[in-house]
Amino acid sequence: MENGHSIYIHIPFCKHRCSYCDFNTYSGLEGLISPYVEALCTEIQRAGAVFYPKPEAKTLFLGGGTPSLLPVEQLERIYQVCSDSFKILPGAEISLEANPGTLNHTKLVRLRQIGFNRISLGMQSAHPVDLALLERIHDTVDVIHSVEWATKAGFKNISLDLIFGIPGQSLERWKATLETALTIKPQHLSLYALIVEQATPFFNWVQRGLVTSPDEDVGADMYEWACIRLEEAGYVHYEISNWALESTEINSYCQHNLQYWRNLSYFGFGAGAHGYVNGVRTRNVRGVKSYIDRVNRYSQNPFPPGPAGENSQILERWIEMQETMMVGLRMIQEGVSDERFKDRFGLSIMDCFPAQVEKLTKLGLLEWAGTSGGTLRLTRRGWLIGNIVFREFVGLPSPPGLKEDFIIR
Repeated sequence: MENGHSIYIHIPFCKHRCSYCDFNTYSGLEGLISPYVEALCTEIQRAGAVFYPKPEAKTLFLGGGTPSLLPVEQLERIYQVCSDSFKILPGAEISLEANPGTLNHTKLVRLRQIGFNRISLGMQSAHPVDLALLERIHDTVDVIHSVEWATKAGFKNISLDLIFGIPGQSLERWKATLETALTIKPQHLSLYALIVEQATPFFNWVQRGLVTSPDEDVGADMYEWACIRLEEAGYVHYEISNWALESTEINSYCQHNLQYWRNLSYFGFGAGAHGYVNGVRTRNVRGVKSYIDRVNRYSQNPFPPGPAGENSQILERWIEMQETMMVGLRMIQEGVSDERFKDRFGLSIMDCFPAQVEKLTKLGLLEWAGTSGGTLRLTRRGWLIGNIVFREFVGLPSPPGLKEDFIIR
């Protein structure tokens, strides 16, 4: 499904905010869940009402926060409003992020009946010391039970998130975590290096010397070992941090995230959500109370930016071209197709970025690949230092002769 939009819905509520988290999430606001859901439904309806016919949606992703904290009835209401306001395409990927410990078999059966077909579980680690440092509220048994219940409920696409590079985490402990995840046999795995973000408890602990900073060299060793081990286990490494089992039954690549990495259109609903629709970038207010108040006060505001929007911006196409390179190169198999780039923008990659491509290919960080050599992608060496590559494609002056009316969106 190349055509169609994606929909991201942000659920900012958590039982407890983890020590490393800098997402737009909040604990202790359970009393605002019901008015938040009502405001969310209003925002979705306002956006859908702008389009005729209804905009097509090929993925729907409820992220957070902890969306699985919401009662099933509220998750069903959100899904129904999306179905009424958008044309959800047959075979659409409908994802729910969940924390182990917030699920049971009955709830998962109901979610599957509603239409959810993908569950993403935040496992993070299999070691109790790691989980305690991260301030997670589950253990490995909770993960195992959640996967078992989801499988019995009919979910055939289950993803686990893992974190490596945790202070005090040895290579052997990381290996044990990944081996535990492999025994659970998820269809998809996301592996992320721990980043110590400002304004988090973790940052404060590091500053006070209570916790050591993550060791980047050890983290690199963990990543490289994981790449080898997951290949042995039959997982396809399709994006820098993501692996999937190939199956004739389902496509377990995260279709929603592929929409981001291909720099295609997506709606963002909820507190702090960002969107990118028809070349317009939108951003909502962050606070839960601010979001609810704004939607209630400006419920008739059209999209974009909609009743909760604090900003909308028409992207210059040169910016769009740079961002297409930056996010597209995250896909280590697919990369950025020169043919697709030219179909979309009217110019080839080499018309726009000759110096950058020449420099990075000489450094052995990028390569031309594919059957006709028309796909630009990271080399294996480039996987570890992708951010260095991506930076080369942003903040650039437009190439000579580039005209806005020449570019095809």
